[in-house]
Amino acid sequence: MEPMAGRIKADVIDEVKQHVHIEDVVGDYVALKAAGIGSLKGLCPFHEEKTPSFHVRVQLGYFHCFGCGESGDVISFVEKIEHVSFAEAVEFLARKAGIDVQYEESYRSDKRHNRQTEIKRARLIDAHRVAEEFYMNQLASDEAQAGRELLAQRGFSSDVLKKFRVGYSPRSWDACLQVLRKHGFTEKEIAASGLAASGQRGLYDRFRGRLMWPIHSTTGDPIGFGARKIDDSAEGPKYLNTPETMIYKKSDVLYGIDLAKKSIAREHKIVVVEGYTDVMAAHIAGVTQAVATCGTAFGHAHATIARRLIGDYVSPAAGVILHNGRGLGGEVIFTFD
Repeated sequence: MEPMAGRIKADVIDEVKQHVHIEDVVGDYVALKAAGIGSLKGLCPFHEEKTPSFHVRVQLGYFHCFGCGESGDVISFVEKIEHVSFAEAVEFLARKAGIDVQYEESYRSDKRHNRQTEIKRARLIDAHRVAEEFYMNQLASDEAQAGRELLAQRGFSSDVLKKFRVGYSPRSWDACLQVLRKHGFTEKEIAASGLAASGQRGLYDRFRGRLMWPIHSTTGDPIGFGARKIDDSAEGPKYLNTPETMIYKKSDVLYGIDLAKKSIAREHKIVVVEGYTDVMAAHIAGVTQAVATCGTAFGHAHATIARRLIGDYVSPAAGVILHNGRGLGGEVIFTFD
């Protein structure tokens, strides 16, 4: 997901750099060994090598590869290794350190979704984590049998369902709502999350009696849901998505991007399919670069995400698309019905 409007406050960025140790973050991706006072080394995660040339300067909070030349601080490391934007990298690290991310300009949505300034993005993401686990557990219920049969007919095993964290929303008026309240989320937070809708009698579950596909940001945070009705005779549209919220903007989101990003970056190719089950089927078939839009056309923001992952850019001097300066272009494949 692309960063919201406004810049992250400078003191938040400084706090992240002070409290997040680069060796701990890099150590999640690279096996590091001592290489002198205040220095660690390992095999570079950005290019193939047999002899370690990737060094981390602990006191300086800095990394450098003498093989490929990649270098930077802990934030730029996350940007490069996770293929995310600067803001996403800061938020990723801030969550690890328990730091609240503040923006210079408060997020503003349209009049239909007027949000209170006290609502925090991290709280809405946490609410989606709770809902995601709840829906996943409900997929094993007796009520969800028809949903399980539908998925089985499509050839999706239990392992695949777990990988994509597919779930089921019970027909109850407020089952998820009650779970969110038990976890301490306020009415304002629940309303702002998009997980509940508002009626004459107050909040009620937006998703009921549906198969649920969680939609994740590039860094893997649950930010929304796509839902399919099981009983065609039931009220409501066949497909229902999370409305636009502080953390979810459909024109900025690609379903499956968190699972596909490394393959996209490695192969310099992205495959755009039509729906959630198409993404799942493609990954099962070995096309792990597959993603899908979320109820909207493939637009400029989607292209920006794709280009960042593929790694290509336009050379102002040559006027051609390059990849890593080697004259190689990325590939975008559209596969629709």
